[in-house]
Amino acid sequence: MRALIVDPEAPGRLSPGEAPEPVPGPGQVLVEVRHSSLNAAELYFAERGAPGEVIGFDSSGVVVRAAADGTGPAVGSRVVGFGEGGGFAALRALDVADLAVVPDGVDLGEAAALPVAAGTALRALEQAGPLLGRRVLVTGASGGVGGFAVQLAALGGAYVIGVAGSEDGRRWVGELGADEVVAGPEQVTKPVDIVIDNVGGAQLGASYALLASGGTVQSVGWASGGDAVLPVGSTLGSPAPKSIVSVYNGGGLTDRRAQLDRLLALVAAGKLRVPVGWRGPWDKIADAVAALGERRLRGKAVLDVG
Repeated sequence: MRALIVDPEAPGRLSPGEAPEPVPGPGQVLVEVRHSSLNAAELYFAERGAPGEVIGFDSSGVVVRAAADGTGPAVGSRVVGFGEGGGFAALRALDVADLAVVPDGVDLGEAAALPVAAGTALRALEQAGPLLGRRVLVTGASGGVGGFAVQLAALGGAYVIGVAGSEDGRRWVGELGADEVVAGPEQVTKPVDIVIDNVGGAQLGASYALLASGGTVQSVGWASGGDAVLPVGSTLGSPAPKSIVSVYNGGGLTDRRAQLDRLLALVAAGKLRVPVGWRGPWDKIADAVAALGERRLRGKAVLDVG
């Protein structure tokens, strides 16, 4: 079958090629992939993957073989799902527990952008607790996870502050519904209750120092590549403990179908926008990798399988 495979000689280490067709297990459906989504983690795995390997977490498409055990959607269903690899291929075997049926009216390409980015944002906010009336700071707000976190926090009734480094990025974040947009955490003058941190490094330290008593930093990513240093005294003096909590949205989760159903319902109702900053045929993968790696991407990159 056709696939994007790890290629050490290609720009971004991914290029069109061929790979063996997957063999579904009893609790898996076989999906004809129509769209995939590119995430920052895939740049990491492309750098370290073996030549010919098929990576990719997110994909959407149409079921061409139902699960042998009788579970899951029927042949012809439009679905989106998550898997540990295999998303950059024309055919994919997906666990029934890790996919959801895409409602009519929701673009399949946009649906492919949901599992990792929107799913991680949702999980981080759920871990942080109630949102109504709380102040939520989102670093890296112009990226994939950040753009969804801004919207979901606003839907939950929070006052949302987005951090974006460029003027274009700040304008983008404002359009997504942030109440306030700043160039860095140092520009925030009042304490915050929740931080969704996609940047790490200096911004993590500065964001932690802004936490109100009992606040939490949900650590999603480390795009800065730099060390985090906490300001002197920032861990002291609060009646209720402040915390830094890691966010995990990878394999082995038992609630992914429910998570995707919730996100798809919001998209179908017009309440959640899927911010796509790059979309094109998957043989243009080098362009998508460049946009993401050079931080020129606003929102998500969606690959259309021709």
